[in-house]
Amino acid sequence: MAPTVSDGSDDAARLRAAQLGLTRLLVRDVRALRRLIIPSRLHSSVPDWLAAMQEVIDQYARVSAALGAEFYDGQRAAAGVPDGFTVPVADPPPPEQTEASLRWASKDVWERDPDDPATTDAQREPLEVRLDQAEKKAEAVAQKLVTDTGRGTVQEAVRQDRQATAWARAAALGACSFCKVLASRGAVYKQNTAGFQAHDGCHCGVIPVFRGQRFELSSHAAEWERLYREYAAPYSGNQLARFRRALAEHDSNPLPGSH
Repeated sequence: MAPTVSDGSDDAARLRAAQLGLTRLLVRDVRALRRLIIPSRLHSSVPDWLAAMQEVIDQYARVSAALGAEFYDGQRAAAGVPDGFTVPVADPPPPEQTEASLRWASKDVWERDPDDPATTDAQREPLEVRLDQAEKKAEAVAQKLVTDTGRGTVQEAVRQDRQATAWARAAALGACSFCKVLASRGAVYKQNTAGFQAHDGCHCGVIPVFRGQRFELSSHAAEWERLYREYAAPYSGNQLARFRRALAEHDSNPLPGSH
């Protein structure tokens, strides 16, 4: 049995790399669907785009779920826990969730009265600009829906597996301050913990912990924990903002996502 498990393990890094690779392919296919939106026929062409996006997101979500299940099986085997558990592979996101997310991403493409006080600056831009912005938002929405399916597979496995006790968050060195502070908490997320908190573009992973294992923060997550404890936790007010400043000034890995 592996006595310790960490957010900085090679397995966690391989899963993140696999999900990143999946995201690159997803974005490629999402961008190809832009041709379905015909500017002169928005009302008739956008529904075709929505249907095609739904199909692509479903396809990639299934792959993401399979990656999560494979990762969980590998972690279970490494922990040496008894066989007899089948990972419950998550389904793609519900169609209504995908449609609502995509409609949010594309809401600014529709023509609005420029003199209406409710019209935003983004909605006053030329149509081509609005379409470009909608495409970027749709890419982010698709990535989150797909990656959440893989994370959800691992989370649900932890919830159902009697040999699992908790899960931890694994964040990359260049993750944002929000992800870093959650990762620095370690394996505090129990089987009945609420869902994974993620933002668009988040590639954090879920690390299962099994009976007999001890979770150990990676060196970089331990540094984040120290910075939060020293520069943010003792003070009232916006602790996340304080932590963000501490990362910018003291993190030994001050990559762009840290600021």
